[in-house]
Amino acid sequence: MTARSLAWRTVSSDRARAILAVAGVAVIGALLFDMLLLSRGLLVSFRALLDAAGYDVRVAATDSVVLRAPIRRATAAAADIAHLPDVQEVAIIRRDRATLFGPTHRAAEATLLNVSKNAERHTWRLLLGTGLTDEVGSSDVFPVVLSRRLANSIGAPPGSAVLLRSVVSGASAAPAVMYRVTGVAEFEFETSDDLTAATTPNGFARAKASQSVDEADMLLVRSGGDGRAAAAQIARARPDLRAFSNEQLVAQLSENGFAYFRQISIVLSSITLGFAFLLVATLLTVSVNQRLGQVAALRALGLPRRRIAASLLWESALLVGVGGFLSVPVGWGLALRLDRILRDIPGIPDRVHFFVFEPNAAVLHLLLLSGTGLAAAAYPVWVATRLPIAATLRLETVS
Repeated sequence: MTARSLAWRTVSSDRARAILAVAGVAVIGALLFDMLLLSRGLLVSFRALLDAAGYDVRVAATDSVVLRAPIRRATAAAADIAHLPDVQEVAIIRRDRATLFGPTHRAAEATLLNVSKNAERHTWRLLLGTGLTDEVGSSDVFPVVLSRRLANSIGAPPGSAVLLRSVVSGASAAPAVMYRVTGVAEFEFETSDDLTAATTPNGFARAKASQSVDEADMLLVRSGGDGRAAAAQIARARPDLRAFSNEQLVAQLSENGFAYFRQISIVLSSITLGFAFLLVATLLTVSVNQRLGQVAALRALGLPRRRIAASLLWESALLVGVGGFLSVPVGWGLALRLDRILRDIPGIPDRVHFFVFEPNAAVLHLLLLSGTGLAAAAYPVWVATRLPIAATLRLETVS
């Protein structure tokens, strides 16, 4: 009989214990799998969101792209950057806070957005309507595109008229202006706790009661293929601005904003591995202790120690292998549930996920569980291979 066959017979002879072991490993493995997904999920998802926007360099006025200061003379800055050899396209992003009043006088405060012409396709995805057009029937009425949540909040479908009032320092500082809703869209970086509206440059200037608005929150740049080289070129051409490639931005966020989740993942992964080790080691040790007489008899009949050790290793592999296989779908289902809960955190874009499946995470999960199974089998193997044959058989006979 091979070591694998012996291990299978041992496991199947006590089905209750085997089911308990497999269920325990599956639960612990699912938690481990989730922690591995959490360790890099936010970074991977955020990087995918940045790349999906079509721009690989962000230009800001300060060293932080989170706490932004306005870029002065944004049009001139965009023109200077657009002439650089490694730059193919530059988009100007402007933001302001505004209060919108729907047809039924329902009001909501939102972020008012304006982007450069032809950059809309990278900023939002139109769901209903025709999008932004400069002509909506009257020179005094400006077009506006609303996010789905904002449109539902104020009851303003495409074609309806809304009043928009810019908000400065928490107080209404400008008269309300009439806008026509030309579309409903899904915005790339919209968060769960914020509402968004977008309008044309003329509409944005009118909301701020100024025709000479030349400030920007950020400039988005599409390079020729090397974002780092383009960012370095922009830094040399405009030392008053700060340019970050997507790689640099993700690295900055990894060191600061997302390090908390990585630390949690490491701590909880270590704890779950410890539980897995204790569970498998305890079950194998109990199994060996219950079969001391059988093991001693096999040794007395000439079964070599390596065959005994191999059977215990196979027993551990069966328990950990089946439990680990089941832990992947269980862990993924749990990850989807946890992801929906964590995405309700204020300030998190709707398209960012905390748990993202990666092949490397699945491979690491397999390696960690395999290593834990081998380590857990070490003590039972030592007990079985160092067992005194004569004394054990005498004790079994007497008892």
